[in-house]
Amino acid sequence: MPGRPTSDAAAQCGDVGVRVPFLAHLCSVLRAAEEADGWLATTVLVADPYAAAFGATVTSRASGRSPLEASTVAAHRRSEESFTRQIASGGAELRIGVLAPIAWRVPPRHYGPWEQFASLLTEGLVARGFDVTLFATADSITRARLVGTVPTGYEEDPTVDAKVWEALHIAAAFERADEFDLIHNGFDFLPLSFSRLVDTPVVTTIHGFSSKQILPVYERYNDIGHYVAISDADRDERLAYAATIHHGIDIGDFDLGAGDGAYLLFFGRIHPDKGTAAAMDVAERIGIPLLIAGIIQDRDYFERFVEPRLDGVHLSYVGPVGRDRRAEVLGRATALLHLIDFDEPFGFSVVEAMACGTPVIARRRGSMAEIVQDAENGFLVDTVEEAVAATRASKELNRRAVRASVERRFGVGRMVDDYVALYRRIVRTGE
Repeated sequence: MPGRPTSDAAAQCGDVGVRVPFLAHLCSVLRAAEEADGWLATTVLVADPYAAAFGATVTSRASGRSPLEASTVAAHRRSEESFTRQIASGGAELRIGVLAPIAWRVPPRHYGPWEQFASLLTEGLVARGFDVTLFATADSITRARLVGTVPTGYEEDPTVDAKVWEALHIAAAFERADEFDLIHNGFDFLPLSFSRLVDTPVVTTIHGFSSKQILPVYERYNDIGHYVAISDADRDERLAYAATIHHGIDIGDFDLGAGDGAYLLFFGRIHPDKGTAAAMDVAERIGIPLLIAGIIQDRDYFERFVEPRLDGVHLSYVGPVGRDRRAEVLGRATALLHLIDFDEPFGFSVVEAMACGTPVIARRRGSMAEIVQDAENGFLVDTVEEAVAATRASKELNRRAVRASVERRFGVGRMVDDYVALYRRIVRTGE
């Protein structure tokens, strides 16, 4: 329309369209609206970090007056903002609050599988352009918006009272529930007690059951819990599940190892459940040194059944291994011994070892049959004798094939995609 003033938003479209192709469509909509209706478009190009990375112009100025009534303008603007976010992030319009545990930092410095899950999920959602707020310890590291109530994890600082800070931490998330389209609870059962007090749907990933005594809480919120099992084996028949979603890992963090360290590996918390002593038995029977890496979770077990057998040559304990050495230690091992004595809900270390090409000898319990494929990426066993034979046979497995088995099934991208599909289903249908 000759001589008619042009809105700030439309004037910027040429520049934005060149530098940020995914906003080109939004710009064309603005121009068309001006030409057709004779009013100056009002828009807010949100300060999305991904749009900004491509040089998107950010503005909140309104030029002229829309023919819409004032009460409708606000709703129209919110719709525009949502549409802009969708264009900029490939349709990722959801606002998500991720509630992590506070035992350890996110991501954990060494041990902390629940915190590791929270980090992988959060960063994966951010990478897809979602608006994510992470509730975790204040020293956590993330590209999401961080809300940290407690300074550091209670397992890392004995002066932090777990009960006090967990209460404040969970409350901080639910007090802001109306800021989110969905809250993802990766904490445990306690946040469920807040879930009927808010309108925002809550997805809860169940990382296993510390005991059957916590089941009544899950049963109480069965109708609104949107529970996710991390393996089919970990489902409880009394609960209604929205999905089973296996954990994923960032394959890029784990290079293919040569297995040239001439040692077997135990990698995990030192506890009777994890079978540290059984791994020592296998290593001694075969005559290959065993490296034991992990936190001491059961001091009495360590002092009675592990420490007296350590000699620093055939059986060695190296403590917890941080992220900087994790791939090296896993990748140089001949095999990982995972002779658990409980029903393992998932097992990050099993998948991480395989990502390095290291085969896994695992006791046939819990989720292991969903991860370990006999004679492809390891072996499932029931006894120490079977573990000895399987460990010897594992030397013949192709390490590239072991890694490939994980790349196909346990990448973090697949995990995030599965959760996004679940989020959208719940937000859209409430089921």
